[in-house]
Amino acid sequence: VKYTHDLREQAIPVEPQECFTEDNVRVEVDGVIYLSVTNPVNASYGVTDFRRAAIQLAQTTTRSVIGRMELDTTFQERAAISRAVVEVLSEVEQTWGLKVHRYEIKNIDPPRTVQKAMERQMTAERERRATVARSEGKQQSTVNDAEGEKQELINQSEGEKQRRINEAEGQAKEIEALADATAEAIERVAQAVSAPG
Repeated sequence: VKYTHDLREQAIPVEPQECFTEDNVRVEVDGVIYLSVTNPVNASYGVTDFRRAAIQLAQTTTRSVIGRMELDTTFQERAAISRAVVEVLSEVEQTWGLKVHRYEIKNIDPPRTVQKAMERQMTAERERRATVARSEGKQQSTVNDAEGEKQELINQSEGEKQRRINEAEGQAKEIEALADATAEAIERVAQAVSAPG
């Protein structure tokens, strides 16, 4: 027996390799290919070493895809990179007698200087957001204070208006009561004057 193959799914590590992003930043990328042998004859005679060939194809595709991305994008687009590698590997599945299930990127490591720069950038962004939040909080506080003062003045004005209305109504009733009393008094005097004796 020249070749023996395990037909179960295999996890094949892809060693770290250097790639350059579109903005010329060097990153180290490694991953894992999950595949299984579906046609042992093709896996034996279609390629000299299907594991090594799959690793080489995954590495070259990863370099190609990352070369079309900027550094910030590479961290967000791991799934897109993995999909691209699986698509390229699926093109040789029949020839090599394989089924590629998935490719997972383990790490994307930029140089230490770039990491420090990114950390400074994130710190600056967090400080900017904190400053904006403080400013917005202060602005809202000022607006709330102004609204409170305005409402207080309105309430005082309404109170003063109601007080004056009440006073006016009180004075009107007082004048009315005096007028009624005066009228009644005059009427009684008139009755008394017109009465005999």
